[in-house]
Amino acid sequence: MSFLVDSVIMFTSQVLFFGFGWLFFMRQLFKDYEVRQYVVQVVFSVTFAFSCTMFELIIFEILGVLSSTSRYFHWKLNLYVILLVLIFVVPFYIGYFVVSNIRLLQRQRLLFSCVVWFTFMYFFWKLGDPFPILSPKHGILSIEQLISRVGVIGVTLMALLSGFGAVNCPYTYMSYFLRNVTDSDILALERRLLQTMDMIVSKKKRIAMTRRQMYQRGEEQNKQTGFWGMIKSVTSSPSGSENLFVIQQEVDALEELSRQLFLETVDLQATKERIEYSKTFQGKYFNFLGYFFSIYCVWKIFMATINIVFDRVGKNDPVTRGIEITVNYLGIQFDFFYAISSSKSSNVIVLVLAQIMGMYFVSSVLLMRMSMPLEYRTIVTEVLGELQFNFYHRWFDVIFLVSALSSILFLYLAHKQAPEKHMTL
Repeated sequence: MSFLVDSVIMFTSQVLFFGFGWLFFMRQLFKDYEVRQYVVQVVFSVTFAFSCTMFELIIFEILGVLSSTSRYFHWKLNLYVILLVLIFVVPFYIGYFVVSNIRLLQRQRLLFSCVVWFTFMYFFWKLGDPFPILSPKHGILSIEQLISRVGVIGVTLMALLSGFGAVNCPYTYMSYFLRNVTDSDILALERRLLQTMDMIVSKKKRIAMTRRQMYQRGEEQNKQTGFWGMIKSVTSSPSGSENLFVIQQEVDALEELSRQLFLETVDLQATKERIEYSKTFQGKYFNFLGYFFSIYCVWKIFMATINIVFDRVGKNDPVTRGIEITVNYLGIQFDFFYAISSSKSSNVIVLVLAQIMGMYFVSSVLLMRMSMPLEYRTIVTEVLGELQFNFYHRWFDVIFLVSALSSILFLYLAHKQAPEKHMTL
């Protein structure tokens, strides 16, 4: 009876998560488009539902909701379904819709979709060869074989996003990195943009007049008859054709310059708005958050370096520890939610988002297991199997460090180039 009640609770929550995923899909991803593929909607919503269910089960492990037998069963069921979707369903439909967009392959799209899926499976399976992610005693179709490979991709994705976010967040929030932009700078750039547009219009008028003159001259030559008229029309080159080519090249160069000036004008306008926003109360609040995240970024880079150099596995960072203290001593519940929205809404893009979302959630479970107290991680460890959990944490530190340092270098060069570009324009 208890198992039946627990199953009803889990089924109800999954239906709710499915509904939330469906609404998000309709109102964010496809809100401006009339063409909708219901298969894509269902796949996205199912992925969203089972991804959220994994975090729900983690909360249930900590709070002791449901019986241990029910939690174990639903952990197993949830992992098998999410792996089935991520490895078999989503890649197949991605290949199917990619092939459907190629006219030459539309008649045999089912066959070529299978070819694309088998290609994906080959590289997906070969992905596990260079990594020490599990012991060789596991069978080919065991859950460890599947979740270990999904974990490598997901952890890599998480580390890349975390490394970039840890650097980009303080860079975006802090007013220290804002360029000093005045109204005179914007007006000067807008004036040059208008001058460039006037030059483009003037040269295009010259092109139109030259072509008209060449057309009229050609009409006059066609009226001439006789042997000498034919010789003259063949031997004489049209006047102004060389100048026309040169002027067209100048127009192309000016149009490229106008695009650069327009983008620079938009950038200066956005920077000016950010400067004004930074003076408000909310702007000062985000500026304070920027300093906080700067310290957190330095700490994460330092700890990742220590973990790599001394071959140790990091457990809790200050933020995770703060959440743990808040949950244990203040009784505040934290819910986790991750979703990716995009203005693009083609079927392939949505399925790729579903794939990324599912792998992100699976990898989060792998990494969060280490941060959970021993008494709460028993069932999670049994369900996930004999994976090399320490490898995933070390791999996360390596990719995070590479991503963070690369982001620092990229933002430094971009920030340094911006004022120089503004001065040269």
